[in-house]
Amino acid sequence: MITDAFDMTTEAIITPETLCGTHNISCDICIITFSNQTINEILKRFSCVKIDESESVNCSILCYKLNYKGENIAFHKTMIGSAGAGACIEEAHCLIGATKYIMFGSCGCLDKDVTSGKIIVPTDAYRDEGLSYHYAKASDYIKMKNANFVAAFFKEIGIPCVTGKTWTTDAVYRETRGNMEKRKAEGCISVEMESAGIQAVCNFRNLELYNFYIGSDLLDSPEWDRRILGETDEFVSQIKSFYLALELALKI
Repeated sequence: MITDAFDMTTEAIITPETLCGTHNISCDICIITFSNQTINEILKRFSCVKIDESESVNCSILCYKLNYKGENIAFHKTMIGSAGAGACIEEAHCLIGATKYIMFGSCGCLDKDVTSGKIIVPTDAYRDEGLSYHYAKASDYIKMKNANFVAAFFKEIGIPCVTGKTWTTDAVYRETRGNMEKRKAEGCISVEMESAGIQAVCNFRNLELYNFYIGSDLLDSPEWDRRILGETDEFVSQIKSFYLALELALKI
């Protein structure tokens, strides 16, 4: 059973250090984005330096850094889904040495009345994915430990935000209405593919995760509503979110 997968008694066969080595880059904060467009736009807007990369058979994860208001901040694009994003954060930690990670992206909304026009800050993530069970003991939810800090930051700068549970799932095409209603009844206001797994990785490696989302599509409707998913408005929101992540980095 996958719920028995957490093994603290034997050693891992492969470690990120084995594949990536260890690099000592003086950059303690790293921003994680999922968007190629965002990366390309930030490279245009800032004087960025490539500091390292992690290679796989189907893509390279390039790590950059920029200076924002006197602070050196790293950033990289990650894979989608807990398994890929979890591997990326493991390797990024080896490559750049960061211990604090700000992750943002798009999510689906489960309650249009609660999330409309607001940044979404997950407080707990439902573990409907596989990665987290290898990094933490089995449970239905994992606590997003820095949610209060992130929510307080948005309140301080006057950006509307809402806190609540999120549903992390691997199965984007199996988000059934029945499962959606179960999660919503438990207090989930969003659905995405990474939060539970990445929080588990960060807890296991003694790293700090600061996580927020913008709502893109809507599941809480008679038929799925794609809203801004894949549209220009979503790209604009992603760029704005990167700047919010930069400001959040200064507060950490």
